[in-house]
Amino acid sequence: MSIPFITDLPDAHGRFGPYGGQFVPETLMPALAELTEAYHIAQNDPDFWNEFHRLMRDFVGRPTPITHARRLSEHLGGAQIYLKREDLAHSGAHKINNALGQALLVQRMGKQRIVAETGAGQHGVATATAAALLGIQCVVYMGTVDMARQRPNVFRMQLLGAEVRGVDSGSKTLKDAINEAIRDWVTHVADTHYLLGSALGPHPYPAMVRDFQRVIGVEARQQMLERVGRLPDTIVACVGGGSNAIGIFHPFLADEDVRLLGVEAGGRGIASGEHAARFADPKIARIGVLHGTKSYVMQDADGQIALTHSISAGLDYASVGPEHAYLRDIGRTAYTYCTDEQALAGFKALCAYEGILPALESAHAVGHVLELAPTLPKEHILLLNLSGRGDKDLDTVMGAI
Repeated sequence: MSIPFITDLPDAHGRFGPYGGQFVPETLMPALAELTEAYHIAQNDPDFWNEFHRLMRDFVGRPTPITHARRLSEHLGGAQIYLKREDLAHSGAHKINNALGQALLVQRMGKQRIVAETGAGQHGVATATAAALLGIQCVVYMGTVDMARQRPNVFRMQLLGAEVRGVDSGSKTLKDAINEAIRDWVTHVADTHYLLGSALGPHPYPAMVRDFQRVIGVEARQQMLERVGRLPDTIVACVGGGSNAIGIFHPFLADEDVRLLGVEAGGRGIASGEHAARFADPKIARIGVLHGTKSYVMQDADGQIALTHSISAGLDYASVGPEHAYLRDIGRTAYTYCTDEQALAGFKALCAYEGILPALESAHAVGHVLELAPTLPKEHILLLNLSGRGDKDLDTVMGAI
């Protein structure tokens, strides 16, 4: 199987095979053209990447380390589990990588204002952090359901100078926050940039977010070679929109012996219909368009966007990034799911055996690893992307156990 290099996909139309593209109102096309041009210039400008990597080192604290989860590995009795510690990045998750990258582009484009969406709050916190660092006005849209279950992050955003606007429409979660952020962007397109937080949306966002998040996989690849002397056999990451997963997966695409496994939100179980597992339920999830891109989308019988559920606000979304859909189609990546109950078990296990509180998003990957690792031999190396820390989720966890 031939895996395209980073410069090959998406194509000139923003497509990953049949997925991706630009499905937006005509009023947004000039803004997307401007962003595409600005990013194309930045991609080829060493000064841009020097500044990006300087901030990654001096502000974010990169490289984030690799931790051998020794006690958890011994407890499970199978594969050796290693953690890529994005929870140790400044602001508490991988989201800061993309937020700072896009904020540097905002400066280049001369725009004065950023709007963003957030579910779990980590992208909102990262965007507010980047805006405070660079002196940019920031408005974050967040569903009121998510605001209630992520109160600490709402306060953090406000402390960082962002205005947090609650969204009461629809399911009052991430999908609806994205809707409102796009409406704001359409209205203020001349001076505003939409800082999208995942590998979603119209071109160039899926590729641009991936490229900023590739720092995770680039570091992990070098760290595993230095630490273990070889590449991992399996890499596991949670998948909502898919930015942390594509960030760690992408630098390993050409390594065909490395299995890449994404874990979606199984909610209350696939049979219940109350989940966000886009690849697991063909009765609900079909190819469609949501928020400017073509991918797998959870839909009802009439093609309307279906309601989703996850204990994790950051995975509670009806679609998935177009590059994930493409990589699954060609067989390079595989996807499974983890229920709320299994994610809570993963949360508690990582706390008890390793002294690490994972974000509930990351706990979905941990929950699946609890089942996967014992089926593998002891020499198998399993690398789990721990995309964020769990302080923000303590209220939710306390109410669920």
